[in-house]
Amino acid sequence: MTILSEETQPPPPSATSPPPLQQELPITTATTSAAKKKLTLIPLIFLIYFEVAGGPYGEEPAVQAAGPLFAILGFLIFPFIWSIPEALITAELSTAFPGNGGFVIWADRAFGPFFGSLMGTWKFLSGVINIAAFPALCIDYLKRIFPIFASGLPRQLALLISTVLLAFVNFTGLNIVGYFAVALGVISLAPFIVMSAIAIPQVQPHRWISLGQKGMKKDWTLFFNTLFWNLNFWDNVSTMAGEVENPKKTFPLALFCAVILTCLGYLIPLVAVTGAVVVDQSKWEAGFMADAAKTISGSWLKFWIEIGAVLSGIGLFEAQLSSSGYQLLGMADLGLLPKFFALRSKWFNTPWVGILMSTLIAIGVSYMSYTDIVASANFLYSLGMLLEFSSFLWLRWKSPQIRRPYRVPLRIPALIIMCLVPSCFLVFIMAIATKTVYMVSGLMTLGGIGWFFLMKFCKSKGFLHFKRVMNEEL
Repeated sequence: MTILSEETQPPPPSATSPPPLQQELPITTATTSAAKKKLTLIPLIFLIYFEVAGGPYGEEPAVQAAGPLFAILGFLIFPFIWSIPEALITAELSTAFPGNGGFVIWADRAFGPFFGSLMGTWKFLSGVINIAAFPALCIDYLKRIFPIFASGLPRQLALLISTVLLAFVNFTGLNIVGYFAVALGVISLAPFIVMSAIAIPQVQPHRWISLGQKGMKKDWTLFFNTLFWNLNFWDNVSTMAGEVENPKKTFPLALFCAVILTCLGYLIPLVAVTGAVVVDQSKWEAGFMADAAKTISGSWLKFWIEIGAVLSGIGLFEAQLSSSGYQLLGMADLGLLPKFFALRSKWFNTPWVGILMSTLIAIGVSYMSYTDIVASANFLYSLGMLLEFSSFLWLRWKSPQIRRPYRVPLRIPALIIMCLVPSCFLVFIMAIATKTVYMVSGLMTLGGIGWFFLMKFCKSKGFLHFKRVMNEEL
């Protein structure tokens, strides 16, 4: 299966056939004079990379939960049953609908505005919950260097100030954020390349097949949540499709490169460290890679990795905040949110309302525990992905006339199987959630449904201004 193949263009529609979908939906692109530059291939690759991974920071709990062998197999196999199918779907639908809004457009076109709005709720909330985790992760690494940030007022102020400053960087423009991501990616990956090279003489291959130390009970909930959290969100970049230069060609290639970069970025350091370092399995918690670097080469490499972790967290924050901001802009262009959400900055052409709303919610969520943040994001994202898989299959079956510059090279039965395997995993992730996560996710879903009908009421009464779209049902 290759992500780079293209389908033969279908013949022009006849007078009685429905027009291509690009003519039916509002494709939101940056058209003002402030938007002279769009995202090119290299910045887009690193934005996708930071949407998903940002480096091997955070993969350590997989070893703690199930031992070296299962951790290596997990990061080797899981991309084939999850990451690649999600990336393929994103490539096809982003090139078919090259506008801001991404997965919201897909659900809206497949099942109508109610499901488009519900998709927006699930993905937006999971996104901002994820955003909130990254400043906390940065501070967790930073406190290893500066213990004052371990707790109390200094930690709370650090979370608040870092979130506000990073949000301002996002406000200055997506093109700037893209090149910023390239620099952060190179710097944050460099210490792991050095560590893996230094570790080669110390590697003992028999350590890779360890099932874990005796007496350690396997925590499959932690194991699968770690894999899922480290390898999802491939579709987030679709919300910025309108800001990409020649998205019909750039998106598939960028996704292909990002999948390779992400998988190697996880596997190589994991194989190096599990083969070179022997420690109590319980010590494999988030941040252990820095301690392993000290064992392999010394304090200088530990310090470098800790700095790299902070920079990686910054990249993750910037990439996902961009997605959330442009998602709200796209929803406004679809008429699912008031026109106010589509406002762009006069100076930078960025969706300042979407960025501001995403930042404020992320600040509120950032004081939750790290475990709660990950579990809640995973559950909401799972609901959104089930709807996304359904939208993909429905559009392929019911709307074959849509022009797809990139097309997943499989027929409907094979596509169903491709989506069914990760869907089963999504159901499993949801089944092992705690009662608290069920309650929080249920309340958020009810809130999203209520929001849709509130917007419908406001629109019917003229209380708020909405953009008009064709085939409007809201």
